[in-house]
Amino acid sequence: MPEQPTRSATRPTTSVEASASSGSLPIRVPTFHASAQGPWHCVVAYDACVRLCLHSWARGCMEAPIFLENECALLRSAFGLKQILLQSEEELLAKQSSELTSEGAAPKPKKTIGKLKVQVRKVRMSLDMPSGCSLSSCKSPSVNLESLRYRMSNFQSTLSSGWESLRKIRVLHRLPANSSFSRHSLAYVRASTQYIKQVSALLKTGVTALRNSSSYEIVQETYSCLLRLKSLTEEGAVKMQPGSGESHLFFPDSLGDDLIIEVYDSKGKLHGRVIAQLASIAENPNDKLRWWSIYREPDHELIGRIQLYANYTTCLDENNLKCGSVAETVAYDIALEVAMKVQQFQQRHLLLHGEWKWLLTEFASYFGVSDAYTKLRYLSYVMDVATPTADCLILVHDLLLPVIMKSRGKNTLSHQENRILGEIEEQIEQILALVFENYKSLDESLPSGMVEVFRPASGSPAPALAPAVKLYTLLHDILSPEAQLKLCGYFQSAVKKRSRRHLVETDEFVASSNTEGSLMDVVTLSTAYQKMKTLCFNIRNEIFTDIEIHNQHVLPSFIDLPNLAASIYSVELCSRLRAFLVSCPPSGPSPPVAELVIATADFQKDLTNWNISPVKGCVDAKELFHLYIVLWIQDKRLSLLESCRLDKVKWSGVRTQHLTTPFVDEMYDRLKETLSEYEVIICRWPEYTFVLENAIADIEKAVVETLEKQYADVLTPLKDSMTPKKFGLKYVQKLAKRNSLCPYTASDELGIVLNSMKRLLDVLWPKIDMQLKSWGSCIPDGGSNVAGERLSEVTVTLRAKFRNYLQAVVEKLAENTRLQNGTKLKKIIQDSKDVIAESDIRSRMQPLRELLTQTINQLHTVFEVHVFVMVCRGYWDRMGQDVLNFLENRKENRSWYKASRVTVAVLDDTFASQMQQLLGNALQEKDLEPPRSIMEVRSVLCKDAPSHKDSSFYY
Repeated sequence: MPEQPTRSATRPTTSVEASASSGSLPIRVPTFHASAQGPWHCVVAYDACVRLCLHSWARGCMEAPIFLENECALLRSAFGLKQILLQSEEELLAKQSSELTSEGAAPKPKKTIGKLKVQVRKVRMSLDMPSGCSLSSCKSPSVNLESLRYRMSNFQSTLSSGWESLRKIRVLHRLPANSSFSRHSLAYVRASTQYIKQVSALLKTGVTALRNSSSYEIVQETYSCLLRLKSLTEEGAVKMQPGSGESHLFFPDSLGDDLIIEVYDSKGKLHGRVIAQLASIAENPNDKLRWWSIYREPDHELIGRIQLYANYTTCLDENNLKCGSVAETVAYDIALEVAMKVQQFQQRHLLLHGEWKWLLTEFASYFGVSDAYTKLRYLSYVMDVATPTADCLILVHDLLLPVIMKSRGKNTLSHQENRILGEIEEQIEQILALVFENYKSLDESLPSGMVEVFRPASGSPAPALAPAVKLYTLLHDILSPEAQLKLCGYFQSAVKKRSRRHLVETDEFVASSNTEGSLMDVVTLSTAYQKMKTLCFNIRNEIFTDIEIHNQHVLPSFIDLPNLAASIYSVELCSRLRAFLVSCPPSGPSPPVAELVIATADFQKDLTNWNISPVKGCVDAKELFHLYIVLWIQDKRLSLLESCRLDKVKWSGVRTQHLTTPFVDEMYDRLKETLSEYEVIICRWPEYTFVLENAIADIEKAVVETLEKQYADVLTPLKDSMTPKKFGLKYVQKLAKRNSLCPYTASDELGIVLNSMKRLLDVLWPKIDMQLKSWGSCIPDGGSNVAGERLSEVTVTLRAKFRNYLQAVVEKLAENTRLQNGTKLKKIIQDSKDVIAESDIRSRMQPLRELLTQTINQLHTVFEVHVFVMVCRGYWDRMGQDVLNFLENRKENRSWYKASRVTVAVLDDTFASQMQQLLGNALQEKDLEPPRSIMEVRSVLCKDAPSHKDSSFYY
């Protein structure tokens, strides 16, 4: 179809075509293109619609009669021609009657056809204004500036007259004193003084006005507004949110159809009302952004101000009514505008329907307006109020598709259509950028199509995303690297915006001025770590949501949304974690810190499980916390070693129910707490087991050393007997003298030491060793080190030390039997060589038996069960060794055998009976078996004497 009928070539060039042909493309503003033509163009468009309806009615079309009824009243009213076309006598009489009934009323302004685009920018109530600024003194910025300009112009004229006055004063002062003009000098001086005062006051007023005009930036309350024209009912009011960027198109009936705005607070309470005079808006077309006063009725109290962006254009031009040929496109524009006004075309109400849609379709077909032009012109109005919603984007795509196909085919577009298409493409790029850069913040249920409050995104892609991609593909060659890079850039911007929004919650903890991280109280630190943990969860959920959106296959295949988003989220999260740990360093694996470590490690683990490719600078939990973990363990080691200092131990001489010192159990409890604290660390990174094991081994050694220092008085005699001595004559005499006077007795303190060592070896350390080895078994490749080796070395040393102490005690007890001749076992056997009666030998053994019984009873009060059994059996074995040594020196003399048999029997009976009597059922059968030396004595007496002299079995 050609762009215009043939006869259109002879018509004058329209303003739109003229601007296009001149090569200067005007700045695109969202106005109706027909509004600037004038009433004559409306008459021509009206005539075209009437003829079209008559033609269609003649063909039997059922849509046409509605426009022809009542002498085309619907069309005349819609085109605003009731005041221009001739009216019947009946209509005039009805009009005069209505005017008489409203006596004294002002004449109504003439009908206009125009469009009013409104945005609510800001609302400022008196409570929201800064202190020191009252409503009486704080005018709108525009009023202040105009007033200031007016005053400054007056100031310039006053300044000129002032300088002229000063010049005259200087001239007068040069005259003689007796001059007739000298008497006027004083008057001029006074006038100049008054002038200076006026200038100072004017400057002060101007500065104050400028300050007040820029001091309204604090918002205390959230407001909403209901907007409607005076000609509309309250049901037709439109709700708008200040600062949301929403636009709405109103179609006023005339310049007297003012805009009424009702301001509500967040609780839905009406605060005040604004009446924006349309005539005032029309008189100042260049002053689109203005402040209007808010009043509370019925007292008409000034309570605040509202900033409106109002752009109004009208087709009424009574001073320039020209009658000439009108282009079909211009007439179509007028008809389209009329149809939109009748059907209340506005944001989220973009479709024309019914008889008006039919009229426009028939108009374009009948008068030869190209299909591309009709779609582009309609699309230009749609883009004025376009929202990032699916219905809007689908409509834009459907309107644009045939135009794009035509532009790419053989039938090229006209110059005018290309100009409109270029402007529309720019607007489409803006709305597509809005969709892609906010793809998680779209909401079809809201008027603007976007959420007003930041909230977590759902896993489902927004309905607007698919048509947005389809529209982007229509405008760009999706296979070109430039188009792909541009689309990826939109999503990168979206990810950065959401990441920034999440990071805002923790900005206070990483501020550069925050140097008091170590001085924070416990509650504040706990809150900070909780927020960082929440940040990890939120970022993790963002990436998971991107995976869900990606799996819906809405986006082009070249956009790997999960990896694209994760590469930004992970890097920014890692940077924030690093800065946070520097600002608020963790002192140990406390619960809040442990939770953050877990959240960070789980975040990294999730990315691996989701097959997200790692990038430089992404989250590495172990790398983030490594130095802190090592320092924690070192600090814990130093703290426990400090507790092992002799001056820090408070439990000297105190025994527990296990006959041990509380110091050992206390240190063990603290070690258990340490293992519990670090469990969350070791479970994720078992290699820290080695660092922890070295610290625990040092503490174990320190515990034993402190125990020895604490009870050095009772251990020193044992250590003396454990070291080899050079037995000189003086030492032997001294030893004999000391032994004759001071028999050795195992004290309670000695029992505490040996019992504590036994409890460490058998009960306390094995649990810790088992825990460390279980952690070490989880290390994939421990290298040459094996978990538990260091602890085992320390334990072996402790066991050897414990065994040596036991042997030293036994030696001391054996020395007690040699202090008197009656208890010396060797002498008893020698004296019983020629004794025949067994009763006589037992009688000779009675002093020794009593000594042994007394010693065993005393040992029972000192040692716990296991140590008591070990000492008794070692004592028993040591006495058997004396018998065995006596017999080995006299193997060929069997005359000693009988006394030896009786002696061994008495020893066995004494030790076994006493142990059983003291321990009862707590004594095991193996504890009553004769020790190894006794068995060897029996073998010698039976002439079957294998040599087994290792007595360490009992220790």
